[in-house]
Amino acid sequence: MSTFRKIAFGYSTLCNIQCGHCIAADEDTPARGMELTRAMKLIEDLADSNVKGISFTAGEPLIFLNDILSLLQVCGKRGLYSRVVTNGFWASTPKRSDQTICSLVQNGLSQLRISFSRWHEKHLNRNNIVHAVSSCNKYNLDYFISFITDFSEQDESPEQFLRDSSFRFFPEPLIYFGRAQKLSRSNIHTDYQPNTCVMNPYLSPELDMFACCDAGSRFTNSNFFFLGNLKDYPVEELFRKSENNPLFNLIRSMGLTDIASYLGYCSREIITYRKCEMCEKIFNSRETVIRLEAEASKGLLEWKR
Repeated sequence: MSTFRKIAFGYSTLCNIQCGHCIAADEDTPARGMELTRAMKLIEDLADSNVKGISFTAGEPLIFLNDILSLLQVCGKRGLYSRVVTNGFWASTPKRSDQTICSLVQNGLSQLRISFSRWHEKHLNRNNIVHAVSSCNKYNLDYFISFITDFSEQDESPEQFLRDSSFRFFPEPLIYFGRAQKLSRSNIHTDYQPNTCVMNPYLSPELDMFACCDAGSRFTNSNFFFLGNLKDYPVEELFRKSENNPLFNLIRSMGLTDIASYLGYCSREIITYRKCEMCEKIFNSRETVIRLEAEASKGLLEWKR
């Protein structure tokens, strides 16, 4: 059994804004959500399976603030590290921001992850970020800003705002799933890097569990990352399925670059893919998955320095 399991917990896909870059939604998919009592029981089950960290994500969790507070209480009771991923809509004024952060802290939240991008700015004011960070500092809540970017010149202004404000932020590459599929992709040339991925599992509101984040649910041609539904399987079995899968472990250790090279991709092509794009290119093909499954313990495993 893993000594430290983490999971992204999709309580609801409902969001109060419609960002053009969102990977968790598209125009044809209605919002889905869990029942609170079911979610509380699931957290107990996850804790029993040695999960030590839960990140509440999917749509906008804090639309359901009271529900999230109840779930945080369960996390605290079971000694789980908790994170909430939010767009910061609730920080429209300093007072409202303080009230929200105070409630989250009192109910045991460990960390706040605030999403920010030029797409968010079409719906929310930058002052929301200022108020949210100020409240986190006031109530000693750990935070960071997830700055979603396609690394274009258009992102220089929002990034400079974060730097000028001395906020703690980390650039997060745009993933071209969901609504983001409609966005144009700039040409890139990366270093010839391993492109490993830790692959923390994701639990959807429908109780589908995937071996990777919610982008993993988008591999609809192969269903490569789908582990099963918690209505049909115990959570421990699905964690073990993820942890014992040879190809998943090669993604974690060998990385996508060497897997692509093994398949015959030339190096000049490999450096034109973002990590998640390369993953989809390889593993959203059922034929390729079948081949790699057959060769994972021999030829592929030997493709190393």
